[in-house]
Amino acid sequence: MAANICTNYREAVVAKPRIIKKYPNRRLYDTEVSRYITLADLQQLVLDGMNFEVRDANSGKEITRNILLQIIADQESGGKPLFTTDVLMRFIRFYGESMQDAFSGYLERSLSLFDQQQKAFQEQIHTAMEMQGKPISAISEMTQRNLKIWHDMQNQFFRAAGLTLDNNTKQGDKKNK
Repeated sequence: MAANICTNYREAVVAKPRIIKKYPNRRLYDTEVSRYITLADLQQLVLDGMNFEVRDANSGKEITRNILLQIIADQESGGKPLFTTDVLMRFIRFYGESMQDAFSGYLERSLSLFDQQQKAFQEQIHTAMEMQGKPISAISEMTQRNLKIWHDMQNQFFRAAGLTLDNNTKQGDKKNK
């Protein structure tokens, strides 16, 4: 069981997945611990960094994505939602558009970057607390790096979409016309 615990997203993708079977009666069965589990249990597996795969018990079809979407829908319907109505409408507009792949890649890279920066921030705070030094300068430096990375990533997304927001590119476009 401990072999499936992952400390980061990349490890979770590479580790051998824990198999969860979904039966027609909507029940989920964790084959590793030999018991029925709930969506809340699956959510906890995600939070714990466990790699798992949900399969339809009858067909064997992999349905992990559908189950994860169900967990997100449950989370969005109660408490404080992560996505506003406007954001959800924008997501829907990207389906079937030529930008769907670019948008999907952009979201994935954004979340990955956010995760990396969150970990780096936590490490820097930990280091600053240990050193009792100048934590503000370390945070400021990290913020400047993050802004540059974010700006570069946005420019790549817009270039892939055929749009440019870079001032140098706009000036070059005017000179060429």
